[in-house]
Amino acid sequence: MARRCELTGKSVMSGNNVSHAHNRTRRRYLPNIQRLSIFSEALDRPVRLKVSAKAIRTVEHAGGLDNFLAGAREADLSPNARRARREILKARAAS
Repeated sequence: MARRCELTGKSVMSGNNVSHAHNRTRRRYLPNIQRLSIFSEALDRPVRLKVSAKAIRTVEHAGGLDNFLAGAREADLSPNARRARREILKARAAS
């Protein structure tokens, strides 16, 4: 699987290493991707996702995975996160 955050879409960027002599060589900037289980209150179970460190902070700021995914656009999410979002919204509507 690609080095891409499943919640925010953050992925690899490219740029240059610039030496003191101003020589430029291409390099890759890799996102800080972590594989973790985030607990969903609506589903009453953890959801496993590959997310960036910034996305972890954003989810915590939003008040949990349920609130974050409820407010997220489906086009920005990975297929795994879309599936979790649909399950969460369905569970919320049932209760």
